[in-house]
Amino acid sequence: MNQKIPFVILYLCSFVITAQSLSYTDQAVLFSTESNFGTARFVGMGGAFGALGNDMSAVDINPAGLAVYNKGEFSTTFTYRDTDINSSFYGNTIYNTDDYFRFSQIGGLNSWDSFGNPDIYKFAFGFNYSVVNHFNNNYVVQGNSGIPEYPDDPDFNFDDDPNNDINYVNVDDQYFYNYTSGINDKFNFSFASLYKEIVYMGASMAFHHINFYQNTVFEESSNDGEGNTMDVRNVEYLSTYGSGFNFGLGIIVTPYKGLRLGAAYQSPIWYNMSERFEGRTSYVFNGEPDPNPDYPLPNYYDYKLKTPGKFIGSLAYVFGKYGLFSFDYTFQDFKQTSLSPSSNFIDENQDLSTGLRNTHSFKFGTEWKYSILSFRAGYRIIQSPYVSSSTEYDTTGYSLGLGIKFTRQFGLDFAYDNSGYLDEYRFMTAEGAEPAQLDITNKRFTSSLVFSF
Repeated sequence: MNQKIPFVILYLCSFVITAQSLSYTDQAVLFSTESNFGTARFVGMGGAFGALGNDMSAVDINPAGLAVYNKGEFSTTFTYRDTDINSSFYGNTIYNTDDYFRFSQIGGLNSWDSFGNPDIYKFAFGFNYSVVNHFNNNYVVQGNSGIPEYPDDPDFNFDDDPNNDINYVNVDDQYFYNYTSGINDKFNFSFASLYKEIVYMGASMAFHHINFYQNTVFEESSNDGEGNTMDVRNVEYLSTYGSGFNFGLGIIVTPYKGLRLGAAYQSPIWYNMSERFEGRTSYVFNGEPDPNPDYPLPNYYDYKLKTPGKFIGSLAYVFGKYGLFSFDYTFQDFKQTSLSPSSNFIDENQDLSTGLRNTHSFKFGTEWKYSILSFRAGYRIIQSPYVSSSTEYDTTGYSLGLGIKFTRQFGLDFAYDNSGYLDEYRFMTAEGAEPAQLDITNKRFTSSLVFSF
């Protein structure tokens, strides 16, 4: 398996510049993935909305769904997430837990009957702010690989005298801490129309924003077998900021009553990125700190990122006012992920092209209504983008939801989403050292207020 780091459906690569924090290729994959955020109705049905529309988060998948609305709507959503990460490293397991609460969606739309052209029955316009992914998390790994990451004394082993070399080949303990924060979010503006009450057509444009921060700490205690000890602490800070743009096109066809077929294309996201990196390593020899620590200045770099586009095919059947079934299939070619200027990222782009693959994702959703209540459920399988990944590294999740329509103008929706996958993080570069094994479970509670007018 490749190195990865866990967030909610958050993948990373094994191509690292330093021992701990993310390289450009790591970030390219991270910023190309999405989590299952959206309105509570959307989450409760597993995000399978490509042929349905009639939900503010659905238009982020297929903008043609905007024209399914017969009236205006406004919704806002809050999300609480609880994450459990079991980290295992050479037989030692640590149980990490973290939680997080934030505002995650707000949007509105209006729909009008068309005038002038008798074949155009409806026109709709909407906007939606939504979280794509959030990066708030932390966990600890501890154990003993028996392989030193820092085997040499930097004060003695890099001079011209081999007689004073000290090699700390006996590892006593190894510790790794990873903290991340930040968000990937977007503003989406959509337009849609209904042609002859059969074909829904839509287009969208989205403006994306990324704010990512990572702080890692690696500590190693070792000795040379002759009574000399060395404690090493390596701390790294990575801050990445970016903005991007993409567009979407979609269509929904209703060949006969109840059946809906959808197709949509989401273009690559073109990002402009800025990065700040800082790392420092300190040593303690036989209990005494190194009097001459080396603290290099921070590194700054600007670059561009292009994420892979998406093709979504959808099928839904609506049983009048009683309920529905829905299915979405998404194809995404992660091999098309790229960094530029290309002359500066020759190795990274080669790694992305050969280490990643085409992915196939499946989402299933259903909803059934009784009086003012709507009962929802969903299931999804999101394939890992890594060539070397087995199915246990795919993300699988299920969801349940409840909607309450208090009046024709006001409703309240709730959803519970549970997803999990296995992951790895290779925080050591020493040859032969195994990565930490990570077992991640995300539990998310979502609530939405919906106003119709």
